[in-house]
Amino acid sequence: MLDKERVLSKIDELDSYLNELKEVVLARFAEYQKIEKKRSCERLLQLCIESVIDICKLFVSGLALGLPSEENDLFNKMRKKRIISE
Repeated sequence: MLDKERVLSKIDELDSYLNELKEVVLARFAEYQKIEKKRSCERLLQLCIESVIDICKLFVSGLALGLPSEENDLFNKMRKKRIISE
């Protein structure tokens, strides 16, 4: 059974990271080259990706789509069941 509360919590977490990223994004690439801005953007992107993977894990587990062999397999399982598009 899909744990809707955990999925919604992870979506809120992802939304929070995306809002932080919007605050850090700079208008010019030259500003991005500053190491602290670059690392901040990289870390927030990493957290966003981890949140998406966590959400996919909840769907695959909750809908009993089988055991994924690796993280990419999460997306394949969801695509095959038409939960997400390619």
